Amino acid sequence: MTAPVRVLVCDDQALIRTGFATIIDAQPDLEVVGECGDGRSAVELAGRLEPDVVVMDVRMPVLDGIEATRLLAGEDVARPAKVLVVTTFNLDEYVYEALRAGASGFLLKDAPPAQLLHGIRTVASGAALLAPEVTRQLVGRYAARIRPAEDAPDSIPLTPRELEVLMLIADGLSNSEIAATLVISHETVKTYVSRILAKLGLRDRVQAVVYAYRRGLVT
Repeated sequence: MTAPVRVLVCDDQALIRTGFATIIDAQPDLEVVGECGDGRSAVELAGRLEPDVVVMDVRMPVLDGIEATRLLAGEDVARPAKVLVVTTFNLDEYVYEALRAGASGFLLKDAPPAQLLHGIRTVASGAALLAPEVTRQLVGRYAARIRPAEDAPDSIPLTPRELEVLMLIADGLSNSEIAATLVISHETVKTYVSRILAKLGLRDRVQAVVYAYRRGLVT
């Protein structure tokens, strides 16, 4: 039997923490291994418990969720944690900063429980969770801030087809939508995505989106 996905829940509101923990623990494939109410405790607990996924609130005392995410999953972290940011605040800046800090996904607290569970499983599997509409609306709006004119497009080590797939990822399309757009199989798209991430040294689709904007492939 496969071991359950181990989850650490971090939120400064005890009622929400308990609610999340109850929903998660009710699933046979998920298990809450710890709870905390501030970002500093989140970093310490994650280091000690090594959860598969950290469910992280944004606004917390001592250390906010964005900075805690950066310490757990930032570019300089040797063994980055998988962080799913869940917040009541649907502000572009929070989403943007969370993704820049290394979060693998972003959800609103008013999302139905099934969406939270799906988010945890998605992030645990190594995939990123960001709704296409959030990708389009958010990263596009902050494109100028995240594109400090790095490599020219012609120096990107991808084939023309891989470049095409990368641009569709940046447009917020799912694998199924990319398959329909390019008239190729879903499995072929998955292969392309894996290849793109490996060639560019990226962790997930969210990083691929930021990469595409940084290099001016999409505006």
